[in-house]
Amino acid sequence: MWATPPQPLPLQLQRPPGPPPRPFLTRHRSSRLNRIAASQDPLTSLSRLLWGRALPPAQLVLAVRHGWTAAWQLLMRQLAPSDPETGAFTRTPSRFPAVAGTPSSRLHLYVGLPCPWAHRALVVRALLGLEARLPVSVAVPGDDGAWSFTPDSTDGLYGKRKLREVYAVRSGGFEGRASVPMLWDAERREVVCNESIEIIKFLCGLANADGLDLWPPELRQDIDRWYGVIYPSVNNGVYRCGFAQSQAAYDAAASELFGALDRLEAHLAGSRYLCGDRLTLADVCLFTTLIRFDLVYNTLFRCTRRKLAEYPSLHAYTRDIYQMPKVAETCDMEAIMAGYFKTLFPLNPGGIQPLPPASCDSESLLRPHGREALSSAAGTSLEAAGVS
Repeated sequence: MWATPPQPLPLQLQRPPGPPPRPFLTRHRSSRLNRIAASQDPLTSLSRLLWGRALPPAQLVLAVRHGWTAAWQLLMRQLAPSDPETGAFTRTPSRFPAVAGTPSSRLHLYVGLPCPWAHRALVVRALLGLEARLPVSVAVPGDDGAWSFTPDSTDGLYGKRKLREVYAVRSGGFEGRASVPMLWDAERREVVCNESIEIIKFLCGLANADGLDLWPPELRQDIDRWYGVIYPSVNNGVYRCGFAQSQAAYDAAASELFGALDRLEAHLAGSRYLCGDRLTLADVCLFTTLIRFDLVYNTLFRCTRRKLAEYPSLHAYTRDIYQMPKVAETCDMEAIMAGYFKTLFPLNPGGIQPLPPASCDSESLLRPHGREALSSAAGTSLEAAGVS
């Protein structure tokens, strides 16, 4: 008899030598990490690894929002000091607000093309024909926001890299904000002045007696009264809108700004210039803000109630001044836009520069303004225009 065969042993699979296989989830995560490393946009890939294609978790959104707000407030307090109670922008006074003593004849002007305050000095220099007598060095905004010089835009006096280094050449050294415009005495190696309105008044004294007078004695009182409206409400008003750190501060600044523009529009509907039929320093000070209004302030500074192009008289007035000999050469629209959109990081963190409005291109600005036919509005008092 045949013996009963033994029962076969259960089938057992032997693993080959080596590390145990990774679970599917581990393999899947590893492949996603590899894709992140190879991706040209690792931040996007990382976010998809963490939460797929859904929105980030609410906790993360809140944390980033609070963190960014705190960082923004810190940066703004340095860039644009404000009233701690109201959040209203308060401009830092100029370190050298008035022309002291009698400067030498070896003067040098430092400017920055984006800056409306420096632009005042460039316009006056051009209108009065002071180019040969007053050389200029053009600083550009650096990555840190400080006025700097480049191989394409050098310091014509000392070859410095930063404007603050020029300020520091003075015998007493320098601490604080190195701002433009700055009028420098090359012989005395001293700052003459860095307050724009005082610089342009001083430049009027350098002009030929028989030439254009932007600061005539008989109109100085009217010029000062107009400036008392233009500076706080318009020149500085756009900055008070853009640098406001509370809703109440912004609302107050915007209301004052557009109230002033409405009054100016009404006055200029019957008067070619602010003081009648003569161009003065008051017009120069208003022009350098208006030329930037639609280009920068309407969007970046949230001056959005109306565009300058929506004010027929103000826009024609701006074109009138722009078309004066040599004024257009002082208006570098690309430098202006880059100087704001790419430099003011707290207001535009991405640094994206928008397309310029059509109202700001040369074709639009060179359209006939038709203001030659306006009367001098001699019968219109400043009081009637809302100027006290």
